[in-house]
Amino acid sequence: MTVSPDRDPGLQPERTRLAWRRTTLSGTVVAVLAAKTALHGGATPVSVVAAALCCVLWLTFLRIAHVRIRTLAATPTPHTMTPPYATAAALCTAALAVCGALLVF
Repeated sequence: MTVSPDRDPGLQPERTRLAWRRTTLSGTVVAVLAAKTALHGGATPVSVVAAALCCVLWLTFLRIAHVRIRTLAATPTPHTMTPPYATAAALCTAALAVCGALLVF
């Protein structure tokens, strides 16, 4: 694979770090809104469990993202993300969306 002279491959890790930060910010918003929704108008056991699950999923995703951000910042040419971490990040994201949807409906 050849690199175009117009593209600076050194910026890719920085863009990826920023994307991870944006994604964790989005997850933070979902977790906060889940907690607000669960407590608004009387908390039912199902809504409290769903909100707690959202918080646990958010913390898990936050940990995965933090490890990836540190890896990207540590070396000029970072390694690819390992399949278990990638799978865990994808599952946390999907499960967070499902838990958020359960709280809305």
